Amino acid sequence: MANVVEALVPGGKASAGPPLGPALGPLGVNVAQVVAKINEQTKDLNGMQVPVKVIVKSRTEFEIEVGTPPTSALIIKEMGVEKGTGDRNSVGNITMEQVIKIANIKRKGILSKNLKNAAREVIGTAGSVGATIDGMQSKEAQLAVASGKYDELLEAKA
Repeated sequence: MANVVEALVPGGKASAGPPLGPALGPLGVNVAQVVAKINEQTKDLNGMQVPVKVIVKSRTEFEIEVGTPPTSALIIKEMGVEKGTGDRNSVGNITMEQVIKIANIKRKGILSKNLKNAAREVIGTAGSVGATIDGMQSKEAQLAVASGKYDELLEAKA
């Protein structure tokens, strides 16, 4: 039977210290190997808390499932601000490139069938945390994506 260790680790900077080391050590798995693999898989989420699940099957066999931070946290990180707003005031701007980057990170955790819909989902969240997209309010950006303005960019990044 496999043992499962779940932890919240800093993206790209997990270490053999708590919470991973003490939980993995007794299972006999090579902690350094596990940590290296987690850091490799979370390097793009540097500076964010990332949920990870380590499934230890034996002393030499393990699997890592990396969760994703909330979309709002990814948007706030891309804007470079400390926190979003809960109102209509803009606290920052992100580019459509950044929207697509976030959509790709969130792809496996959201219901969208394609990148265009995933990008629209990210834009919706961006509006709720006070972000403009390429200088547009989220509703305007949604319409721009729906009308095909960003199709070339979306196809290039898909």
